[in-house]
Amino acid sequence: MKITCFIEYQIDPNKIGLFEDYANNWAEIIPQCGGELVGYFTPHEGTNNIAYGLISFDSLADYERYRSVLKESETGKSNFDFASKEQFILSEKRTFLKVIPATYQIQKKV
Repeated sequence: MKITCFIEYQIDPNKIGLFEDYANNWAEIIPQCGGELVGYFTPHEGTNNIAYGLISFDSLADYERYRSVLKESETGKSNFDFASKEQFILSEKRTFLKVIPATYQIQKKV
């Protein structure tokens, strides 16, 4: 069963550019460590201090393997250090979701 780790970030709205750099770094790191990056999302309209990251895995066991590999990744450590140093992430929450298959990626009808 595929699961998606849904990460909600509270960010400093004056440092969105730094968060975008952080997210762009994950575009290489996450796949190297075994995750399927769905995407990172920053505010566009409305609330200006909430951002999201979504990463999918084939199972919770695959997520656990990913976390283990990530802890040993020099580029992963460097990205975490960057976030800590620049303090653009104020808090984060993780939720694990499973998709309802009949609703997934339905394309609009033309």
